[in-house]
Amino acid sequence: MSSPTIGEAAPAQLPDEMLTPAVSVQGAYKVFGKRPREAVAKLQAGATRDEVRSLGTAAVIDASFDVRPGEIFVVMGLSGSGKSTLIRMLNGLNPTTAGSIKVLGEEVVGRDAKELRDLRRTRMSMVFQHFALLPHRTVIDNVAYGLELQGVNADERRSRAQHWLERVGLAGWQTSLPGELSGGMQQRVGIARALAADTDILLMDEAVSALDPLIRREMQEQLVELQQELNKTIVFITHDLNEAMFLGDRIAVMRDGRIVQIGTPNEILTDPANDYVAQFVQDVDRARVLTAADVMEPPHAVVFASAGPRSALKMMRDLQTSACFVTTAGRKLLGVVRDKDVLRQVREGGTDLTARLRPAPGVVKKDQHIAELFELAIESHLPVAVTDDQDRLIGVVPRVTLLAALADLPTTTTEIPIIEPTPDVPAATITETLAEHAAPGDIERLAATNEEDRS
Repeated sequence: MSSPTIGEAAPAQLPDEMLTPAVSVQGAYKVFGKRPREAVAKLQAGATRDEVRSLGTAAVIDASFDVRPGEIFVVMGLSGSGKSTLIRMLNGLNPTTAGSIKVLGEEVVGRDAKELRDLRRTRMSMVFQHFALLPHRTVIDNVAYGLELQGVNADERRSRAQHWLERVGLAGWQTSLPGELSGGMQQRVGIARALAADTDILLMDEAVSALDPLIRREMQEQLVELQQELNKTIVFITHDLNEAMFLGDRIAVMRDGRIVQIGTPNEILTDPANDYVAQFVQDVDRARVLTAADVMEPPHAVVFASAGPRSALKMMRDLQTSACFVTTAGRKLLGVVRDKDVLRQVREGGTDLTARLRPAPGVVKKDQHIAELFELAIESHLPVAVTDDQDRLIGVVPRVTLLAALADLPTTTTEIPIIEPTPDVPAATITETLAEHAAPGDIERLAATNEEDRS
């Protein structure tokens, strides 16, 4: 067996639960109709979805993917793409026509009804798009229903149900009936019920689609917070790309029953597999998807504190910049120095560069979204500094790179010919396009700052 590469953990050192996918789907098909197996055989031989329509409706075609323990795996697609059928195949609500589906290493396909009920009760909870609440039971009894099926005693299940009602913002509604709640409140009852069951895997089919936009965003943020706390494995279905980008560790894009691309939000956004995915992502708010790590560049205007003021002055002259970052030999960011301060220090005979340090005006962590970088970029004469958890300088985000990322332009800077704007694309239109992605006034302040720098 070959040795692992640098920075890669040896497989033998990983715990068993991390080696086994939480969910593993291999070559899965679902065909509704009178002759489903014949339809699958034709699909496997290269037939299209339309060509097998006389045999049945091919809802899911040759789906293959693994869901890692503890990740939020989002399946995204338009209506009719097969995403809701796929998630119901994972817990056996939709029997799989062909292929393999394993949950925590155990095969789901071929299990009898009792085994599937045990699976849903103990390993996988589901939040349905249309709530699926019991209308004759109170809210708290609906939330406790899964625990009741598990055999948890009455006091404990009501205590746990009350806890999750409070977590999803429904404290005080425990004695109400579902019919007395709004649609969004009913959906939150469904989410609380799934969380209360405390299963390893949560299946969420359009779980927040019925909520108003503001509450929906709050629930998305709460789901991310809960995931960080509980470390559940979540398979989340949505047709909303911005929601997928916000929630997903990885995203599977479906079209006409097939998975056409699987990747991280950044991979889906910046490297779409085909024109369909590219059209899907064209209206995404990039500022709230891309992070500093996605767009940062290697820092050049950096000097070690031990190098002294003369080295700092030479670097600034060579790079034609008026300031530079100062770090320790271990790259820990200490601050910045300005040319006029260092020049005065050299004239006075000073040798301690740290005596002229100023706080770095713009410092972010690598996982911060670029929407948070605008104000820092405007106020700083240097690029925004990106640091790791040990406060080491790992990259910078220049203003031009920030704007290029919003405009879906390459972030790497190379020599290119100057192209005059055509009459069909006036400069005002370009400004308006950039302004759509920025906070009010950001573009104008960037332009004003650049004008000040030139003067």
